Amino acid sequence: MAFGSRPAGTGKHRGSSRLSKKTAGYAGIAAIATTGVVGSLAAPAFAADNHSSSIPENGLGAVVVGEDLAGDIQDQAAAQQRAAEHAAAKAQAEAEAKQKAAEAKRLAEAKAKAEREAAERAAREEERKRLNTFVSPLDGSYVSTQYKAGGGMWSSGSHTGIDFHAASGTSVQAVGFGTVVEAGWGGAYGNNVVIKHNDGTYTQYGHLSSLNVSVGQQVTPGQQIGLSGSTGNSSGPHLHFEARTGSQYGSDIDPIAYLRSHGVSL
Repeated sequence: MAFGSRPAGTGKHRGSSRLSKKTAGYAGIAAIATTGVVGSLAAPAFAADNHSSSIPENGLGAVVVGEDLAGDIQDQAAAQQRAAEHAAAKAQAEAEAKQKAAEAKRLAEAKAKAEREAAERAAREEERKRLNTFVSPLDGSYVSTQYKAGGGMWSSGSHTGIDFHAASGTSVQAVGFGTVVEAGWGGAYGNNVVIKHNDGTYTQYGHLSSLNVSVGQQVTPGQQIGLSGSTGNSSGPHLHFEARTGSQYGSDIDPIAYLRSHGVSL
């Protein structure tokens, strides 16, 4: 039997190539870097080519590859952390912007409400002042006969009101806010109007040539209620004006003092 070298063939038991061994080695290193499991995957790869691999036997090559892979993982984690922080900051900024917008809207609505309420209060106060304001029953006139003047013209023996000088047809106005309780013929007073005011007092306007109001009607200061004349017991055109504590004859009070107490200068 001849002994010689066996010719090279294509047998099934050829050794692993250096490339495949190195690949296996790197796979083991990746497993080490990724999972931290040292013995299970890396050891067989290094054992397969313990003397022929270009990776140093002291493991420094594995450390370099592991550090590179770990660095990539850390970079990706840092990028994800930055993205998460950016998204959180953006969400917080949007929430703060919405909160500021809502607060600005609330303040604007509160300001508008306060301004509206202030305007309403001012309008009510102005209306109250207007309704509580008193005026003279005739514009630009003067008193021609004083209160309590004596003479036979008056059934009581004295004048129960004051007379304002006025030509026939002069506008006669309510001295204050109130309700008409009498409007029509009043005997010696001729055509007359009696108004009850908010403070419980009454005023009377006599000898009118015509009337512009009716019983139950509310009147305001300065509103025309009729025209002056000389109807009833009258010696000529003028306005007879009375102030009373009640609606009936005999409850008269000083008309000049009454008007002045309500701010009217005569």
